Amino acid sequence: MFELKLINSMKNFNQLIHVLLALALVVACVMVIWDFGLKAIEAWHAGNATSGFFHALGSLFILWTLSTLISAERNYLLTGRTSVRVFVEVAIISVIREMIVQPVQVISAPGGNEATFSPIHYGLLLAALLVSGIVYKLVSDPRKSEAGTDA
Repeated sequence: MFELKLINSMKNFNQLIHVLLALALVVACVMVIWDFGLKAIEAWHAGNATSGFFHALGSLFILWTLSTLISAERNYLLTGRTSVRVFVEVAIISVIREMIVQPVQVISAPGGNEATFSPIHYGLLLAALLVSGIVYKLVSDPRKSEAGTDA
């Protein structure tokens, strides 16, 4: 009897934690949208719209990551299960973001310090993206892909 109450209370506490995580993800999304707006306005006023836009785009990739995590949290709260695919998606988004942001940081560095750009590092990012894509394909459910519901 005691074990059953303990297990139920742990289950309820876990649900509460996941609800708090979901709320924190929503707040983080609002903050990232705010940051994107501030960066875009700041770049526009500084007359450096192109570089500023790419920096702001990095914020939107963080929003994409948060959206993926919110979707995973929603699925967990509904079904009690989470998919490995979510973590692969987050890895892919993070690598794509780094591939876009890194060259912009090199170009916008004070004095045009191009010595900080590393082709080896960029090649490793491309390799990581390729491996992540292969892993994503391997862990995706082919039945969902055929039905067109796997987005």
